[in-house]
Amino acid sequence: MTAIIHTGGCLCGDIRFEATGPADNPHNCSCKFCQRHTGALTAAWVEFSRDNVRWVGPGGAPATYRSSEISSRAFCPTCGSSLGAIDDAPTIALLVGTFDQIDSPELIPDHHSFEDGKPDWA
Repeated sequence: MTAIIHTGGCLCGDIRFEATGPADNPHNCSCKFCQRHTGALTAAWVEFSRDNVRWVGPGGAPATYRSSEISSRAFCPTCGSSLGAIDDAPTIALLVGTFDQIDSPELIPDHHSFEDGKPDWA
């Protein structure tokens, strides 16, 4: 069985990735960290083992900002696009909107974290 390779990247194309399955924990999140990182009320995420993510664009690995005791947020230093979170655990969580093909069944969120962080009108 051939592993699925998911590709994606930032707005300007400087930061590109290849993520090889299995994808894990596809979910939406409405915590304040995700809201501030993305500028959206809800972010869609999917996780991969760090060993299964390669940064293949001309810009190499994304820039990071230490956002908590366990994680750093990843972004393109050229265009500022949010890409995901690089956790201290061997996990990289990528924002689903950064993938080239967002319709893969592996990327469909199956639960919502911090749903109480959404405003009532959303």
